Amino acid sequence: MGQAILWGAFAGSSILIGALAAIFFQIPKRAVGWIMSFGTGILIGAASFDLLEESLEGGGMTATSLGFLGGALLFTVSELIIASKGGHKRKRSEKNPENHSGISIFIGSIIDAIPESVIIGVSILQQGTVSVLMVIAVFISNFPEGLSSTSGLLKDGYSRRKVLLMWIIVVALATGSSMLGYSFLQEASPALTASIGAFAAGGIIAMVAATMMPEAFEEGGPIVGMITALGVLCSMILTQV
Repeated sequence: MGQAILWGAFAGSSILIGALAAIFFQIPKRAVGWIMSFGTGILIGAASFDLLEESLEGGGMTATSLGFLGGALLFTVSELIIASKGGHKRKRSEKNPENHSGISIFIGSIIDAIPESVIIGVSILQQGTVSVLMVIAVFISNFPEGLSSTSGLLKDGYSRRKVLLMWIIVVALATGSSMLGYSFLQEASPALTASIGAFAAGGIIAMVAATMMPEAFEEGGPIVGMITALGVLCSMILTQV
């Protein structure tokens, strides 16, 4: 359990680091887009080479397919609800004109963070040790989210203290999700564990396609395609280390 708590906190902490960077430094939007595109590639690779592969080996095609589609569907429905409340631009750095967008951004960030963190705990059960690839993927992807979202929230008039409190809560929930993913699934069958891994993979793929990729291209330009491809390649290399 200690590993799950430690690695969940570490992976989630980068969203707070990104928030602090937005508060104290002026980071070019293009650089944010490049970081986000690399994180997108890493997450796609982690979902493909790590989560789905482990799920197929442990639970077979049916459990993996159902879990994957379930995760993608749940994220998509959640995203539709969040978008209707003004949280669809939660990874954007510009001012958000919609009312109550701050709470929606907060809830949306939690929805993004929980499946990623749960799977860190699940990976310890599946592999006997933490998935380094998954930890790196979550850490890299969280940084630009904290950076961009904080810039937007500050432009919306939120105080630094309130923004930091929001991200501290997200990090705490991410840490708890990793711990719960490990604790509650120790006695789970291989098929159930596989389904949960695939569920997280589906949610991650839907999340990067709906939120991270559009932001990365908008901020970083056409070069983000190559950077994303490098992220996927790095994921593949890390699975072989």
